[in-house]
Amino acid sequence: MKVTIIGAGNSGIAMAAHLSREGNEVTIWNGSRSTIEKLMKTKLIRCEGIIQGDIPVHDVTNDIGVALRDPDIVLITTPANSHKEFAELIAKNIKKSTVIVLNPGRTFGAFEFRHVYEKFNDVHRQIIAETQTIIYTCRKTAEDAVNVMAFKDSVWIAALDTGDTVDSEIGQGQEVIGRLPSCIRGYFTPAESVVQTSMGNMGMVLHCAPLLLNSGWTENTAYQYKYYHDGITPKISEFIEKIDEERMAAAKALGHPVESARDWMIRTYGVTGNTLYECIHNNRAYSPIEAPGSLNHRYIFEDIPYGLVPLEALGLKLGLDMSYTTLIIDLAEKLLHVDFRGVGRNLEYLLTSSDKKRLRQIFEGKSHHE
Repeated sequence: MKVTIIGAGNSGIAMAAHLSREGNEVTIWNGSRSTIEKLMKTKLIRCEGIIQGDIPVHDVTNDIGVALRDPDIVLITTPANSHKEFAELIAKNIKKSTVIVLNPGRTFGAFEFRHVYEKFNDVHRQIIAETQTIIYTCRKTAEDAVNVMAFKDSVWIAALDTGDTVDSEIGQGQEVIGRLPSCIRGYFTPAESVVQTSMGNMGMVLHCAPLLLNSGWTENTAYQYKYYHDGITPKISEFIEKIDEERMAAAKALGHPVESARDWMIRTYGVTGNTLYECIHNNRAYSPIEAPGSLNHRYIFEDIPYGLVPLEALGLKLGLDMSYTTLIIDLAEKLLHVDFRGVGRNLEYLLTSSDKKRLRQIFEGKSHHE
């Protein structure tokens, strides 16, 4: 299969190495040439962990025309703050209909991507899908090297309603799984709706509050702590479970209940624990992960504007108590002097009604191709 991977970060090169090792023709595109200079010369990814060895890829480029020449599928692995930019870039350069998957979409990324894409391309309709999270627990160790620590199991995937391009008898998620490279299909589970993939975004639960509540430790240059096993204490774990409850309440109100963070961790990583705290501390894949050295990190600048902001906007529109989510957004804005609600995915173009029935229709995509 001809696979184009957008982004050469942690998950991008992990996915490129894995898919290439399994026989796919993989092209990596990255906007910054300096990030991929070495990869462009060697076309070789050095892997350690559960994927090992030097793995060649078909091509590495910063030319979007080359990357989109004839893909069977486009897998976007960049942070959510670039989704709008790449929706426009792909719309202006792609010459065929195919499948575009946001890995992950964070919260309602597929809706935002389609909203922007269709402003610039009404000729080549795409199946636009999003995943709940990336299937790899991984860290990039050099420009051309990655450590893949674990595969996640049963990651949700769903596509937006595309009318004639998805077999309604199979379902949106299952249809997209069938279009993925065969070696990764088994790691995904079809979701009922993008509501589940978006509200199943665990990054906004696990990343934002713990980093903010450990601000002093994070900014202490004399010590490096383990993000999950040092930074998430019993009290912080209790706090993020409250955010988790608000997330689950919003999903339930839209008619697509989602599992708790604790249950997700048990299902995805195979860990045990009676509480989220116990599951986190029983998760061996988390044990080596060091905390960011600064608050200027994607745990804040991605997971708040593209996770908690749309979660809060939706919950308030549904008339729900979002006080824990609101508190963390407010804290981030006060500490960092950033209007995260203004710059983030506030869903103004989607949240056009306060009627729950109408909101359910919008998030099922039933108003798009009427």
